[in-house]
Amino acid sequence: MTRFLIRLVINAVALWLTTLIVAGVTVVPYEPDDTLATVLTYLLVALVFGLVNGFVGNAIRIVAFPLYLLTLGLIALVVNALLLLLVAWITSLLGFGLEVDGFWWGVLGAVVLGLLSWLIGIVLRPIVGRDDRR
Repeated sequence: MTRFLIRLVINAVALWLTTLIVAGVTVVPYEPDDTLATVLTYLLVALVFGLVNGFVGNAIRIVAFPLYLLTLGLIALVVNALLLLLVAWITSLLGFGLEVDGFWWGVLGAVVLGLLSWLIGIVLRPIVGRDDRR
């Protein structure tokens, strides 16, 4: 459970940094001037992104495995961008959340989000990799 929560926070921080770096990717909190609401919105969007990436993303990767081989993995950029756009659509149904200005912003946002999540994960690896049992 601790590992899940740490991954959730890592993804939320990576998403926050992505919105600062990539102009076409923004997060709209449900209470615009409330810091707690903004943090909770980032955590909620990170949770939705994790669920979409875990279920839909894995299904797509299994089905599209020949395309991954054929394109030497470059199709992953398109798949990740589409997953980010799917998260934006799902959270927009809630009235707040992730907004992506277009497909190419989604590609750039997915690349930056992936890199930041990977870097933060490497920095926090001693914490995440630690065994929960005592």
